[in-house]
Amino acid sequence: MTVAFDTMFSLRGRTCVITGAGGELCGAMARCLAALGVRVALLDINEEEARNKAEQISAAGGEAFADRCDVLDRQQLEACCERILNTWETIDFLITGAGGNDPQGSTTDEFLDPSQPDGPAADNLFSLNPDGFSRVFDLNFLGSFLTIQVFAQQMVKQGRGSIVTISSMSADTPLTKVPAYSAAKAAVSNFTRWLSVYLSRTGVRVNAIAPGFFMTEQLRFLHIDQQTGALSERARKVIARTPLGRYGEPEDLFGTLVWLLSDGSKFVTGAVVPVDGGFSAYSI
Repeated sequence: MTVAFDTMFSLRGRTCVITGAGGELCGAMARCLAALGVRVALLDINEEEARNKAEQISAAGGEAFADRCDVLDRQQLEACCERILNTWETIDFLITGAGGNDPQGSTTDEFLDPSQPDGPAADNLFSLNPDGFSRVFDLNFLGSFLTIQVFAQQMVKQGRGSIVTISSMSADTPLTKVPAYSAAKAAVSNFTRWLSVYLSRTGVRVNAIAPGFFMTEQLRFLHIDQQTGALSERARKVIARTPLGRYGEPEDLFGTLVWLLSDGSKFVTGAVVPVDGGFSAYSI
């Protein structure tokens, strides 16, 4: 039996839609795929960042399309889908990367002090703003749901496609202080598995990547002391719980992403793949 690895993992000539593509991780994914010959549509509510990244891809010889898109606005999603199809005719891959956290969906402390359940100094479970919690949940879960509703319909019509949602290792092991984000990512993982079964007879596969801690600009601001450059207490906990002993870099996602999009994983659907340096596997 001859195994043609060059064609098995080839993505050349395909079209990929990426939401949240103005961000650091999804922008890096877009550059990776473009370098492999994929036409990439970069969608983000921050149009300037999406266009900047699309221009970088074009300058490097890739094909890129950038557009402003609020993933919580179905009409915007539909308009983006129409423009992409008018440009490239097909949509082969979808990465639902739009997401993030908000302080209004987070608590200040890891543990509730029972002597001060209503203390004004900290945001705790009982003082969390439901609107803030809802914004975090909607951006991460509902945004993925609406995006898939719009773009997966085209994939089903074509009879082929691969969807990669972006979950988190906090979906299975919820991180302290971020209840809204952890709950939303758990919903993303659950929906990914459900959807993989629902679409299993259509030629469309659905999987998720669950990143661990990646040293993005946002995380760097929270985990690194801006004056001394030292790791914060929370950052030291992260490294202590990560067997590989470091934060992830954007390129650490590329191998898993290409595998899940390509025919190299054509019998894989419903998987949530951790890319977290062993964080989710470690216990003491």
